[in-house]
Amino acid sequence: MTRPRATAIGFVAVLLWALLALLTVGSSPTPPLLLNTICFTIGGVIGLIWVQATNGWRALARVPLHVYVFGTVGLFGYHALYFSALRAAPAAEAGLIAYLWPLLIVLFSGLLPGERLRAGHFLGALLGFVGAACIITGGGVGFQAQYMPGYGLAFLCAVFWSSYSVGSRVLGAAPTATVAVFCLLSAAASGGLHLIFEETIWPAGALGWGAALMLGLGPVGLAFYVWDIGVKRGDIQMLGTSSYAAPLLSTLILVVAGIADPSWALALAALLITGGAVLAARASASEPTSEAAVVASDPVSPQPAPPVSPQSGR
Repeated sequence: MTRPRATAIGFVAVLLWALLALLTVGSSPTPPLLLNTICFTIGGVIGLIWVQATNGWRALARVPLHVYVFGTVGLFGYHALYFSALRAAPAAEAGLIAYLWPLLIVLFSGLLPGERLRAGHFLGALLGFVGAACIITGGGVGFQAQYMPGYGLAFLCAVFWSSYSVGSRVLGAAPTATVAVFCLLSAAASGGLHLIFEETIWPAGALGWGAALMLGLGPVGLAFYVWDIGVKRGDIQMLGTSSYAAPLLSTLILVVAGIADPSWALALAALLITGGAVLAARASASEPTSEAAVVASDPVSPQPAPPVSPQSGR
């Protein structure tokens, strides 16, 4: 698999995450941990169907235990921290801090073997963050001292997802099919916490279950598989910067659906995020692609992941 192709596959995750807010609204009033349980179960089961179809059980059995621990902590930890942050601090400020993860991916990627962080990557990610801030905060932010614990959880949330993404590059020899196990273990952890902390409210009617099913198939399912391919074999700096397109596209979808109103902040965000992506793309284009820097093909998933997720904060 070529580096540009892997990058394009990874960007599919960003497109899927753009549907997160709309589908989450549709799945209301299901509480977040229960919704996590449903979605991760769907994503994990369909991933196992892919493993069965490709006879990949032996490859999964050879994966070291620490890889499964790492992936499960990454997926589940991000979601648990995000939900906790939004309960402990206002959504706009907590969401903005959590959305430091694309910028952190760009910065952390400079520590990877065979990767070089250029000024264009950093400036592009910074522009993207400012653009995302325009959308998430609506032009105004009011950080308050009493919400510091929530802000801290939101920052840990960003550190978890960026570390998971960059760490996946280091564990590049592990097949993408391991994500199925990550999802199922995350579903089990979410289900246990749901029973302790939440009231059980199932999705309402065909619309609610349809939204939950689409979440499990897309933003909290397939997205994790294609993201794994992208961060392992693609241009991780470009993926980090382009991830700021997710809140922009998500807001545009809500505008088209009549759930949100268009604004000048949205237009400014579009310019900033697009400009940041262009800067990062130019920085990547100016660097020769080394085949040695691209991780070897996945023994279980040599092509895009099975047709099988952050929730609205990613």
